[in-house]
Amino acid sequence: MSDLPILIAGGGIGGLAAACGLARKGHRSIVVEQAPALGEIGAGIQIGPNAFHCFDYLGIGDEARDKAVYIDALRLMDAQTAEDITSIPLDAPFRERFGNPYAVVHRADLHGVLLKYCEDSPLIDIRTNHVVEGYDQDGTSVTLKLKDRDAIKGSFLIGAEGLRSSVRAQMIGDGEPRISGHTTYRSVIPTEQMPEDLRWNAATLWAGPKCHIVHYPLKGWKMFNLVVTYHRDVKEAIAGKPVSKEEVAQGFEHIHPKARQIIEHGNDWKLWVLCDREPISNWVENRVALLGDAAHPMLQYFAQGACMAMEDAVALSHCIENYGDHVENALQRYQDMRRVRTARVQMNSRLIGEYIYHPDDAKAAVRNHVMKGMSPAQWYDQLSWIYGSTGLDETALAAE
Repeated sequence: MSDLPILIAGGGIGGLAAACGLARKGHRSIVVEQAPALGEIGAGIQIGPNAFHCFDYLGIGDEARDKAVYIDALRLMDAQTAEDITSIPLDAPFRERFGNPYAVVHRADLHGVLLKYCEDSPLIDIRTNHVVEGYDQDGTSVTLKLKDRDAIKGSFLIGAEGLRSSVRAQMIGDGEPRISGHTTYRSVIPTEQMPEDLRWNAATLWAGPKCHIVHYPLKGWKMFNLVVTYHRDVKEAIAGKPVSKEEVAQGFEHIHPKARQIIEHGNDWKLWVLCDREPISNWVENRVALLGDAAHPMLQYFAQGACMAMEDAVALSHCIENYGDHVENALQRYQDMRRVRTARVQMNSRLIGEYIYHPDDAKAAVRNHVMKGMSPAQWYDQLSWIYGSTGLDETALAAE
């Protein structure tokens, strides 16, 4: 493999995880980030056993576990009646089945664990205030073009700059992302501000017609993460816009007061309009590849966006280790290991939103009937395809 460094565009969870994985295999990388300082916006994220498999592979398992809150269940409530629909236990049988726990963590804490590893590694060079404008490649190297800065030359390039990746724009050229119309509001509040009768050690989803509410504890139970979503048919992509509590509450008149009170207890609400893209079969062009949301952006409903980015990093590291003398083959192998799984998560995220999170009337009745009748073992069987992987396709590994 070339002595040139590997170039990674994007210093989010996916980009830093890729740098970690490559460093674990002895490869030098340069991570460029357009922001003046590295950090993560947002609030809580859910991390399934597949994410913990990735943490362990990347060598940061203990550090990630220290930041996590280990919840007892995934709890689904009917937002109109306040009745329990189902609860998936995350206790010892779950951990035994999948080899790791399910937890929740503040996005900034997880990003911080990855960042510390990268900053401590002599193989990783992080450069902020670097805006990517495009790339050139000549068959033996890639040149990353930057705004108002000298270009950087590397052995290959990973585009991990998220939903509006400049690397993807040049490679795929598929324009603006698909705007779902689903409006999500987020708030993090002190635990004592959360209604006492809702301080559950669970990732709780209140599902209602065209809307849902999610809450769970964070930061050692010092905070609660609140997420409120309504399908407002918004046509404009918005990210992190401050909004009033009154705006958040619009349309929730039909929701049970027990769930609706969560909106009243939230502070400093911020708005995001959810976007994704259609799954694609090809996100590699010779010595350039996409990773994470740049390759397969998805709606939030499967709680797998960050998990899929970390799985990508694991698969990429594995392929570079095994095919590093033939970079194009290694990147093609990486894509082949990931494209079906990530497309499945993209598609299922849309379906879950429609048929579990937001249905009404007969569809909601079917949801309640089916899900109430499922045992923990049946739930584990349903979830085994997603939680039992590190991101390495077992069939592909067997073929090696």
